[in-house]
Amino acid sequence: MTTLGHTQRSDRPAGQSAHSRNGLPAPRATALLLGLTLGALASSALAQTSGNATAGSAAPASTEAATLAPIKVQGHAEEVGPYAGGQVTTGGRVGLLGDKDFMETPFNTISYTDKFIADRQARDITDVISATDPTVFSNGQTGTINEFYYIRGFASAIGDVSFGGLHGISPYYRVSPEMFERIDVLKGPSALLNGMPPGGSVGGSVNLVPKRAGDDPLARLTGTYMSDAQFGTHVDLGRRFGDNKQFGIRFNGVYRDGEGAINNQKHKSQLGSLGLDWRGERARVSADLYSSEDHVKGQTRGISLAPGIAVPKPPRPDTLLNPDWAFVETKDKGAVIRGEYDISDRLMAYAAFGASKTNYRQNGAISAQVLNPAGDFKTVMGQLAFDVEKRSGELGLKGKLDTGPVKHQWALNATHYSHTQNDYGRRSVPGADWTTNIYHPVWGDAPAFIAPHISKTKLRLASYGLADTLSFAEDRVQLTLGVRRQQVISDTYNIKTGDRTSRYDESATTPAAAILVKLTDRVSVYANYIEGLSQGATAPMTAANAGDVFAPYKTKQKEIGLKLDLGDFAHTVSLYEIKRPNGYTDPYTNVFSFGGEQRNRGVEWSFFGAPWTGLRLMGGVAYVDPELTKTAGGVNQGKTATGVPKLQGKLGVEWDVPALQGFTLTANATAATKQYISADNSLSVPGRVVYDVGARYATTVGNHPVTLRANVLNVTNKAYWGMPQLTSLGLGAPRTFMLSATVDF
Repeated sequence: MTTLGHTQRSDRPAGQSAHSRNGLPAPRATALLLGLTLGALASSALAQTSGNATAGSAAPASTEAATLAPIKVQGHAEEVGPYAGGQVTTGGRVGLLGDKDFMETPFNTISYTDKFIADRQARDITDVISATDPTVFSNGQTGTINEFYYIRGFASAIGDVSFGGLHGISPYYRVSPEMFERIDVLKGPSALLNGMPPGGSVGGSVNLVPKRAGDDPLARLTGTYMSDAQFGTHVDLGRRFGDNKQFGIRFNGVYRDGEGAINNQKHKSQLGSLGLDWRGERARVSADLYSSEDHVKGQTRGISLAPGIAVPKPPRPDTLLNPDWAFVETKDKGAVIRGEYDISDRLMAYAAFGASKTNYRQNGAISAQVLNPAGDFKTVMGQLAFDVEKRSGELGLKGKLDTGPVKHQWALNATHYSHTQNDYGRRSVPGADWTTNIYHPVWGDAPAFIAPHISKTKLRLASYGLADTLSFAEDRVQLTLGVRRQQVISDTYNIKTGDRTSRYDESATTPAAAILVKLTDRVSVYANYIEGLSQGATAPMTAANAGDVFAPYKTKQKEIGLKLDLGDFAHTVSLYEIKRPNGYTDPYTNVFSFGGEQRNRGVEWSFFGAPWTGLRLMGGVAYVDPELTKTAGGVNQGKTATGVPKLQGKLGVEWDVPALQGFTLTANATAATKQYISADNSLSVPGRVVYDVGARYATTVGNHPVTLRANVLNVTNKAYWGMPQLTSLGLGAPRTFMLSATVDF
């Protein structure tokens, strides 16, 4: 039964075969369980990938045909379920518009499945969204203080991802993906659709969809290994109860610990999540709870360059440029409850509320600077900590109505987000600064951790959004119009007296318009104008207008695109322009304003699916020109913004070997051109090409499905620099071996 606004879930167990767009089921892979060494798997992958790149293959054999329950989307007959190959879905969440098929979405979107997450052996969200998408750029570092990536040339904060549509509920700095069944990515600003994110990210938005119990019981155990000595376990349990299986429970537990591929760096992750849901005739209720801990000893840090120093040759990629006694620790807890009720067949109401708490501590190098061509560098040691409590919620209505020949799908919602944050620490530890060499670092002793209270702040975001999708010509022309009103209130407090010392209170209205035309059942063209919203700044005390508070600034996107769905293989081509204001103090008038601007113009081509039986492809090519179009006094105007390659190409390949059923070879290539690391474009780091290879083997042993996976990341052990979040240079991750074995009981 399809009800208004309710997405009927496929609820298939992870690992079950997926439908292609034409409705043909792909059978489950089966094969013999072999004890293969990692070296043999890597060699086999390299040899057979190069020697059989054009060979066809049969789909893996199946002991039973698996048929997926379709997921229906409000107002459409299309299915939103796994696309051909099972790596992505045919649709995802588009903010207040709800779940939509990608061919009927007037934006560039992609949604990754839990199968893709498991097969990549992903350790965080960046591992998933940057693997094959050319519009997402990662600097390649591992074991850093937090996840960091660019979308369409703009930096995005991992704290801005949403959890089931709510901002601020997912883990704060690093998100282990085992508790999610889908990761949705929408490229470009999204203020109308999602409201303003707390960190103000504008290049794109990421939504995490928690797992739910399927109709069939699930008991899955996965053991993992990552070089050099990191072992882990993942338990995934799911079951439904009741005469109509209306009650569901899904548990995921993760533990990983040990030394990774970087010398003297240890990483421990712990995760426990519980998903509960009840589905009735007209009502649905769900609850999600999780507890997460992430501890890195010897975290990866970036370095900067002293004036006049050229970019040095990178050291060995397994070099730790931070003391081995340094650490970063994040503890997160969160909970969300959501309810939906079908008031009628044409009207649905929903509400959601979530809360989370984060405790963070960091000890080690806060900054580092290369002093000479020999690679000597000085580190400034610091100690930071904070605790933050967050609340997030939304309330809305979704409905449909007809006005003559025009059909309407309208949505109205209100969102609320708030957090209270206390910061602690010291950015310089007396006597702890250290000078060593990037090629042969040697470190002193660890200082005692002392973190005095520094500041207290509160942030509140409230918004109201309305959107309507008008359909004409038998739904082949769809026009979406909408507007959102956003309020931002930020308070700063005196930590001794508790008195409020300053307040930021501003509002902004962000409209959006998008049109999609279905030229045929396989071809859609679209165009959109949409804005992003970020908190405006307060003029610094050194400016002539010190203390002036600026309204939230708007990032504006114009985009046109084409989508082609061949049933088993899909393509998206898009062209866009994004303009984001920047704040600066004019060197002549000493007046601070938002008179600066960065303009990103780009073109993207991406693809996914299974163009031939037994062959799955994902990837594409993206070009972006991030130009500084307005700067203070014209300094560096016309230059390219730092940290982003103009051209990226990515390709992910999976090939089912015909001669050995259940055996799959995988390969991944990422190519990126140079990135400027100085605003005047005088310094840059070279482009790079990084290769990954792997293999996967599936079988049934005693009626228990078993899957073995082996991946080798950066197989050539290429040493390269990328630009990290806060400094100029970050060392890319070394060759890394990853193994896992999954058994269903």
